[in-house]
Amino acid sequence: MMKSTIFAGVLLVASLQALAVEPEWSADLGNGRYRNPILHADYSDPDVIRVGDTYYMTASSFNSVPGLPLLTSKDMVNWSLAGHALPRLVPQTHFSQPRYGDGVWAPCLRYHDGKFWIFYPDPDFGVYVITAENFAGPWSEPRLLLAGKGIIDPTPLWDDDGKAWLLHAWAKSRAGFNNVLTLRAMSPDAKRLLDEQGEVVIDGNQLPGYRTLEGPKLYKHNGWYYVFAPAGGVEVGWQSVFRSRSIRGPYEARIVMEQGGTPVNGPHQGAWVSAQDGSDWFFHFQDKQAFGRIVHLQPMQWQDGWPLIGQPGPKPGTGNPVAEWRKPVLGQTAQAPAASDEFNGTQLGAQWQWNANPQAGWSSLTAREGWLRLTTQAAAPDSVRMAPNLLTQKLPGPAFVVDTRIALHGAGEGDRAGLIMNGLSYAWIGLRQRGGRLQLVYATCASAAPPCREQAALLREDAPASLYLRMQVTADSRAIFSYSVDGQSFTGAGPAFAVSKGRWVGAQMGLFSAGDAPGKGYLEADYFRVTPR
Repeated sequence: MMKSTIFAGVLLVASLQALAVEPEWSADLGNGRYRNPILHADYSDPDVIRVGDTYYMTASSFNSVPGLPLLTSKDMVNWSLAGHALPRLVPQTHFSQPRYGDGVWAPCLRYHDGKFWIFYPDPDFGVYVITAENFAGPWSEPRLLLAGKGIIDPTPLWDDDGKAWLLHAWAKSRAGFNNVLTLRAMSPDAKRLLDEQGEVVIDGNQLPGYRTLEGPKLYKHNGWYYVFAPAGGVEVGWQSVFRSRSIRGPYEARIVMEQGGTPVNGPHQGAWVSAQDGSDWFFHFQDKQAFGRIVHLQPMQWQDGWPLIGQPGPKPGTGNPVAEWRKPVLGQTAQAPAASDEFNGTQLGAQWQWNANPQAGWSSLTAREGWLRLTTQAAAPDSVRMAPNLLTQKLPGPAFVVDTRIALHGAGEGDRAGLIMNGLSYAWIGLRQRGGRLQLVYATCASAAPPCREQAALLREDAPASLYLRMQVTADSRAIFSYSVDGQSFTGAGPAFAVSKGRWVGAQMGLFSAGDAPGKGYLEADYFRVTPR
């Protein structure tokens, strides 16, 4: 039963229920067509496959835990979040503290030999493999297939002759070079590689204008080997395809999609999928700064043995992204991954992720029925960004409102808790214990360079232990914070905050409870409601 706390002038529980299920962004236009993006949320580097009549997606998750989101769809447009494949990052001790930008980079999802496979890279450790018979899990423990620094974006291929291969890219930040794709022979069970060094089969340095060639996906079609790979950088790049009659090359190259005159910058890196009717489609992301790398779906056609992605552009053989198109599969109802959570169940909603590997006792949904409890964990005295127990989720659309009701109990000196918008810079509103008093504060940290010292505005000296908090997010990526003591009349906390992206990710929103040291204090949250603006 949903709690009936009055907020923002909404008086009826039925109204709250209707608001809670309305998507913050709907790609399905309800007339047999869809609009892009299909997911206005940070599902970076998406990979998608079809098994039977169901489509499956995973994406990068970097340092957020659990990692490797698992999404399902029946029509490629409407998606639900089934959970995550990686409950903890490995090595577990290494990721017991936040490591922004590290962790799970671009994964590859495949279905082979009756099970699902995810090959994912950690740029500091190498390529891991996990498998599952059921997409929702359980998934196997990560197994390190290829150790090494800077090895990223793996893509396997099981060939018709029984041989198996692994193609991957390189991260210059770790390896000292990039812009090349390396092929390695692999055992069919993906337990070991059959060569030590591999060979460069596609060299972007030999192609005019190419830089940062990465993110490959390897396919075989009509006797050709195709490598779909982006180049040029995530904000301004393009999508290329390479083809050869031999997996070892030589490969021909063609740019098959670029921005053209559209507003979709850097359209690239994703997955080719064929629908049940034989039509072809391509998923890719667009870097939208604070909103993250949002997911688009493009129609794909074949011309003279080459794919053209999107609608034909002014350059022969090169497509441009579409803003709207017919749905690949009809008959499905509009849906999107959930953002709201009433905290009435026994588990957190699948949308929530921690800032590091979680520990026992960080949270509880049973200590107080219908409330989430977050216990105080240590963070720097002047910054909560590095608190491992930030509980956050992706921004679910271009404009929305977040409402929550919080309480802080048992706080020690320096403890603070509340509602946060976290990126390279961040802002939060909530409660802080200082000088024996519980204060209501609005804190910002506008500099991305460490150490980032918070600037806190005192809004109320003797604050009540329970408050209603609100955050309005605008399409121009600004967050406006306000508070209320009764849930009806809200007071602004200060000027709008310019929301920034994180390291390789969009901004994240959520809740936290932090102190100068682990303590006995804890935040309680009654709900986390996200509604369209």
